[in-house]
Amino acid sequence: MTTPRSYFERMYAARTDPWDFENRWYDARKHDLTVAALPRRRYRSAFEPGCSTGMLTARLAARADRLLAVDVVPSAVATAAERVEVHTHVRVRQAAMPHDWPDESFDLIVLSELGYYFDDADLATLLTNTRRALEPGGDLVAVHWRRPVDEHARPGDQVHAALAGVPGLTRTARHEENDFLLEVYARTPPPARSVAEREGLA
Repeated sequence: MTTPRSYFERMYAARTDPWDFENRWYDARKHDLTVAALPRRRYRSAFEPGCSTGMLTARLAARADRLLAVDVVPSAVATAAERVEVHTHVRVRQAAMPHDWPDESFDLIVLSELGYYFDDADLATLLTNTRRALEPGGDLVAVHWRRPVDEHARPGDQVHAALAGVPGLTRTARHEENDFLLEVYARTPPPARSVAEREGLA
């Protein structure tokens, strides 16, 4: 079963930052690694579904000309919007994934700690929407917690296994730790290129 919206609403009602993103070194480091994994210096248009309180959003803002970040809980949207209010090129709005997917295309999509909340049908919709919205040659970054959580519909590794089976996506990088898995995919064709190849070094 897809994790119900009420679960997140209760979490944010109890605490403004329910996962303590602002204080935990684990999350600060993981967010830094996520941004460091981006193959391009700059993106034209980026999308971050499930942005929560905007800690990763603020980092992504420095790497994109336009950034759309969404979350299902209004209070999380308000916190994220306040965090990035100095970045006029960032839009933060309420949306329930995977069905409130924006009618836009992007050259960067970041799925951070999102896919394991969905049942099989909703995860398939999320990945289909992601592939469809990602421009040819664009980059997808996915990062998920690997340990079991009762409220998750599946472990993070299953999300990445499903992602690996999506046609038109080619993995270009993988960072694996006991706690989380981070992967980068390119939308193909055109053929995926490494950072060195993009820079003319290989």
